[in-house]
Amino acid sequence: MNEIIFFGLNKYPKLFKNKSKKIIIKPIQFKFENENKNENENEKQIKQISSSYFSTIFLFKNGKAIEYLEYSKQNPQKIQIEENIQKVTVGFEDEAILTIEGNVFAKGFNINPKNRKKFINISSLIEDTNDRIIQDIVSGRNSIYLLTSNQNVYGIGSNHYGQFGFDSKTLKETEKPILMMKNVSKIFSGNSSEHIFLLNSNQELFGCGYNYDGQLGLGKSRKEEKEIQNLTKIQNIPKGKIIDIQCGFNHSIMLIEDENQNPKRKLYSCGYHQSNGLGKDEDEYTYEFTEIKSSLFENDNILEISFGCDHTLILTTNEKLIGFGYNEYGQLGTGDTKWQLIPIQIELPKLRFNEEISNYHIYCGYHKSFLYYSPPSFSNLEEDLIKLFRRKEFCNISFKTENGEIIEAHKLILNYRLNDENEIEKLQEIISKKSIKESNQIFEMIYSNRIINPKLYFEIKEIINSNEKIEETIKRIYLNENEKDFIIERKEKQYKFHKLILIMRSELYRGMFLSVTEDTSNKVTDYSELSNKSFEIFEYWIYSNQIKNEIEITQEIIDEIQIGIDYFQLNQTNPNLFDLLIKKFNNQNQNQNQN
Repeated sequence: MNEIIFFGLNKYPKLFKNKSKKIIIKPIQFKFENENKNENENEKQIKQISSSYFSTIFLFKNGKAIEYLEYSKQNPQKIQIEENIQKVTVGFEDEAILTIEGNVFAKGFNINPKNRKKFINISSLIEDTNDRIIQDIVSGRNSIYLLTSNQNVYGIGSNHYGQFGFDSKTLKETEKPILMMKNVSKIFSGNSSEHIFLLNSNQELFGCGYNYDGQLGLGKSRKEEKEIQNLTKIQNIPKGKIIDIQCGFNHSIMLIEDENQNPKRKLYSCGYHQSNGLGKDEDEYTYEFTEIKSSLFENDNILEISFGCDHTLILTTNEKLIGFGYNEYGQLGTGDTKWQLIPIQIELPKLRFNEEISNYHIYCGYHKSFLYYSPPSFSNLEEDLIKLFRRKEFCNISFKTENGEIIEAHKLILNYRLNDENEIEKLQEIISKKSIKESNQIFEMIYSNRIINPKLYFEIKEIINSNEKIEETIKRIYLNENEKDFIIERKEKQYKFHKLILIMRSELYRGMFLSVTEDTSNKVTDYSELSNKSFEIFEYWIYSNQIKNEIEITQEIIDEIQIGIDYFQLNQTNPNLFDLLIKKFNNQNQNQNQN
């Protein structure tokens, strides 16, 4: 079931055809026209929303998307991309689509001015053919940024303010992606922003682009540096880990997490207080990141922030939706159009808050806002392995294609997926005669149960364990205690894991294992109150998405796991762990009653 709450500008494009009002000042439920009640849950359930001035895209969990376009009378319409979509992003006049296969299709005035309505594969335009697998995309106002599996960032579209890190006098725009920076872990920009931040693997932050109002937080005034046309390190960043940075046209907001603080997460902002998009009733300009303080979240942790052109929404663990900034179109949902200088709580229709609040997400478009229900369910072992293959920073074996291009993989996975170690040489020989595209297809078939290319599959069938599903392969890895190289220290007991498997599952178990990718000691401590028996359910689940048959489920375990799902920020899989526990518990009771 979809649950989408909307408020703000009902125009550019118009989402509610049956409402004559151009602005909606109180949150109301949004429903798609002609919604098919016979569709399964994944075909109806929202995964992501992206919206700007001329278009709004809704991405569903089945990998399909629809868009509402300002210039079209046929709304909504399906996005015609053959590959399954994993992320969408919308700028002022441009759209970009990231597929499961790691390709990016984009359209718009800054991407393809001769045919702005046609999607083209912009990742295929990257000059380095070894660097065309994309893992993330972010839109600026008139630019699109691509983060590759090699941790490189490319920009395409407008460089009018030097947002690609190049002098705008010599490079105003580009119709091909241009390399901006290497060794990048995250990109931060916004659909009305002409500036960008890049975070490297050492948690160093760099920025460039439009800085007329101090929105880069460099401590420079508008008279000193109105455009930063080379990537510049941002100094004086608040202590802690950068979780998110949201960029508006002339200001920025940063979400920082510090384990030594209470609450752990705090907000900081910089730039121009036009219509007070910074949540402060203070000076007109702030040239460095300074804290936003409010009694509404001083004892509460912030789950998410989202930024429109000049309004902000905040979602907290205590089920509060908070907003501030420009409100001319009712985009704060306060029931009026009064601009809010400081954070204010927004009253909402009754939501399903018996669900985890973390299953709700917020998104600010151009003068419009969305709150939507989207319990995580995308992740499974096969998809996680494919994503691991594309994360090149954890690879430890390389192969050369027929053109000398390098393709990398993981020894642990190959040792179990191939019949024996000698088959690696045969795989090297096969890859040496293939193109980079064919080589990627071969490895994706090794890392999954999929037969992407039947002809290539026939070539590798003899060297891989073709009768074994990938789920059984991971179980075999789990049983090999000698290869486990990472320790999770718990009360009275140590648990050993394969570090690569934890990295593979770190997106699924982000609260517990995200730090594994940055850890060099190969050991972390788990401070949760879970019993070891409950923890062992998680342990087996990591490797299998299943519950051990021999484990007896008690009500105490169910209660602990429910708490643990929130503690570990556990992204649920399909099938759902908690649903399986309840089912097993009910079956146990039924069998006992029959006996």
